[in-house]
Amino acid sequence: MFVLFEEAGKFLAGRILSETDASLQVELDSGKRVKVKAANALLKFEKPAPAELVANALKLGEDIELDLAWEFVSGEEFSFSDLAREYFSADASRPASLEQQAAALFRLYDAPHYFRRAGKGRFKKAPVEILQQALAAIEKKKQLVAQIATWAEELGQGQCPAPIRDQLYKILFKPDKNSAEYKAVVDASRATHTAPLELLQKAGAIASPYQFHWKRFLFENFPKGTSFPSLQAPPIKDELPLAAVKAFSIDDSSTTEIDDALSVHGLGSGTVKLGIHIAAPGLAVLPGSEVDAVGRARMSTVYMPGYKLTMLPNDVVEAYTLQEGRNCPALSLYLTLDEATLEITGSVTRLEQVPIVSNLRHDALDSTFTEAFFEAAQLYPAVDVQWGIELTFLHRLARHLKAQREIVRGKPENFNRPDYNFKLDNPSGQEPQGNERVSISTRQRGAPLDLIVAEAMILANSTWGEWLAEHGVPGIYRSQASLAPGVKVRMGTKALPHAGIGVKSYAWATSPLRRYTDLVNQWQIIACTRHGRTAALAAPFKPKDADLFSVISCFDGAYSAYNGFQSGIERYWTLKYLEQNNITELTATTFKDNLVRADDLPLVLPALGAQGLPRGARVRIRLGALDEITLDISGTVIERLDTVANDSAALTDESADEDGESDIAAGPISIAVDINEPALDAPLAAGLAAA
Repeated sequence: MFVLFEEAGKFLAGRILSETDASLQVELDSGKRVKVKAANALLKFEKPAPAELVANALKLGEDIELDLAWEFVSGEEFSFSDLAREYFSADASRPASLEQQAAALFRLYDAPHYFRRAGKGRFKKAPVEILQQALAAIEKKKQLVAQIATWAEELGQGQCPAPIRDQLYKILFKPDKNSAEYKAVVDASRATHTAPLELLQKAGAIASPYQFHWKRFLFENFPKGTSFPSLQAPPIKDELPLAAVKAFSIDDSSTTEIDDALSVHGLGSGTVKLGIHIAAPGLAVLPGSEVDAVGRARMSTVYMPGYKLTMLPNDVVEAYTLQEGRNCPALSLYLTLDEATLEITGSVTRLEQVPIVSNLRHDALDSTFTEAFFEAAQLYPAVDVQWGIELTFLHRLARHLKAQREIVRGKPENFNRPDYNFKLDNPSGQEPQGNERVSISTRQRGAPLDLIVAEAMILANSTWGEWLAEHGVPGIYRSQASLAPGVKVRMGTKALPHAGIGVKSYAWATSPLRRYTDLVNQWQIIACTRHGRTAALAAPFKPKDADLFSVISCFDGAYSAYNGFQSGIERYWTLKYLEQNNITELTATTFKDNLVRADDLPLVLPALGAQGLPRGARVRIRLGALDEITLDISGTVIERLDTVANDSAALTDESADEDGESDIAAGPISIAVDINEPALDAPLAAGLAAA
């Protein structure tokens, strides 16, 4: 005797070994023995064999027309044998055959949109409204499957359907794995054994490599676009006194967000007053305002060659930038110094209007204010050069401050590698298209004007950081416990030492037009300036304020993303420079594993033959093919240019930004294609990993 039964939603059949009122012991064709509840036994039979019955019933069930069956069954509950009798038998009084009953059972189970299950082997027809909706959904799914197949075929033929092109970045970087576009790419990748990125490239989905990088960045960081809402710069209501100083700023010519300026008063008297003046949008842009919401959404200005996305709208920047020829609202730190020893004997912070006399520009003045100029000026004061006397004192002070910090650091700061400036042939200043002519020039890090500004900002940030702590007002600090390998710079609300810079505490506060953390700290400093010892009660952010921690978290993520994009897009323009100038060989220095760093370009690349060479070895590299999408390029060592590597120079080849933090040259951008279907075959999976 055999039995057909249901087990966990599947139909099985086997030989009955024993039977009780509650259960049966059944042996399947595979030899496996199972215990079956009596309620799950649907048909008992002596012949044919179980496998034959199931095969015949499945084939017969395919001929059952569901629409017809749904029409003639009653609206009451019925069993599969009832349907079999009415559907197959001309005489309703005669029962259907065993195979017909099994066929009806299988067909009913496979059509839940027509018939709802009402128990073991029992069913009830679905209401007409539900059936119509289900059939419409099934038809829609069929059409979608057909659409996916059509799109996949077009991709395989090198054509990109418009819907897939529109979803390109979502498919590659934040895919909805249930979307038709994503499934079409997966199917086409599987069929053509081609990695999705390569497949989409061949199909023309990527308009240009530059647009690929740019639009990917916008997709991930500016999904709502880069335009600002219509906003006006709020006025500063404070009656600010006019400072009795003449201030000047030092920036690149492309800088529009002029955050900081300097003034020097009292030279020759023995006591000098140094003024560090910071633009004060915090006096007008208040926490929770519309302009604040815009700044908080962006967190920072985004920089790239030939273009930038400012943190604040241009009209707002224009209202508070330290533009020459204007009296500008500023948060000023005045430091009193002994002119001979450069010892700081006092400091005071003020809110005031500062006359900005000049906006000096690096690219116009770096060739004038050189180390040689300042050495000569110590003997013969540069009275005939505008700001020559003030800059000479500031350069002397900057060297003194740097030397003091290096004592705390325990080792000197070295600027062995230059900064690189990218200039695009883009006179309109509009968004680059990626095919502009690019030139790359160098500026030695630690150049005199750089040093003056950097040391002044470090002095202001460290002084204000300690001042906030003295008032019990929390701020946003950057700290580093030590210079030991692996010890990273961290952001927090406590005034902790920054070993990399060599200061007791360090709070970013000198770039409120460009960094949201600086604007937050400016609000806190303004509270200290206005309220003194009661500032903790008046400051916008209180100790252990959850909102302050939220700012830190959001800024950290955004700033890392922006810096990563800047490094990547600078690498793109470096590769473009190689291409435009037909550069096939270059000189480089080994520094890690098989990686080398180009001597005259901001480029790090792997080089065959560099493995095993000592760090600091200088080599000649023949360049291989470059990929502007993955930003990948490799080379081969063709000549060793030195006989003994200058290991000591290489090991001390550090670089520091304004914060003294490590600056690692960018490598190829990783294209994180998130299409990892288990069903993909080995060649395609390998292609995905490579992409």
